[in-house]
Amino acid sequence: MDIIRIIGIGLITVVASMIVKPLKPEISIIIGLCGGILILSQTINYILDIINSFTSLVEKSGLDFELLKIVLKIIGVGYLTEFSANVCNDAGSSSIADKILFAGKIIILFIALPIVTRILEIIMELLP
Repeated sequence: MDIIRIIGIGLITVVASMIVKPLKPEISIIIGLCGGILILSQTINYILDIINSFTSLVEKSGLDFELLKIVLKIIGVGYLTEFSANVCNDAGSSSIADKILFAGKIIILFIALPIVTRILEIIMELLP
């Protein structure tokens, strides 16, 4: 099971980081970042399966493929923003983490504008 491998990587990363942190805090941050990247790499196949499932659903439903692209971009920005902010928090830079989260929310709103615009157009068409 992949989750066992992911948990193992996480635990080894935490222990290694805790051992190194008193001696070299900057190396501890790098260990945490590398562990996070290894964990993310273990999820690539799942991510690809999810994208393929969404693509199949969009094709079967006849929805606009651009909508799927927008939704996937929003999800991607959300996950990358959260990951980056957590790395900053781990490094002790919570103010930078907050700014990354804020920027991610603004970018998500910007990416979602075509969806919001289309919804408003549909509502206006329905109104007399």
